[in-house]
Amino acid sequence: MNSKKLESQILDSSVLVAVSEQVSSDIGGEVVILNLKSGVYHGLNEVGARIWSLIQEAKTVQEVKATLLQEYAVEQEQCDREVQELLQQLQAAELIEVKNETFA
Repeated sequence: MNSKKLESQILDSSVLVAVSEQVSSDIGGEVVILNLKSGVYHGLNEVGARIWSLIQEAKTVQEVKATLLQEYAVEQEQCDREVQELLQQLQAAELIEVKNETFA
């Protein structure tokens, strides 16, 4: 019962990567993503599109946040909150894989 909850938990150390069962396209600085399994389209604004581009290759949540803090005028608390919200939405839509690993 708890293992499912732990799998879905998104931590700063979690590794994120876009799933392969999707197709995405940049449209004027925004991104449209088609989930090939569900047939549902999802749209991302400019910042969401930047996050999407970052996780085309595996990145940790912390790496994504650090990049956004460098590239955008945003407070860390707001960045943390909004990145977490977007990642939870992408995970619920089955567009990203979240891997939590413990390193020795």
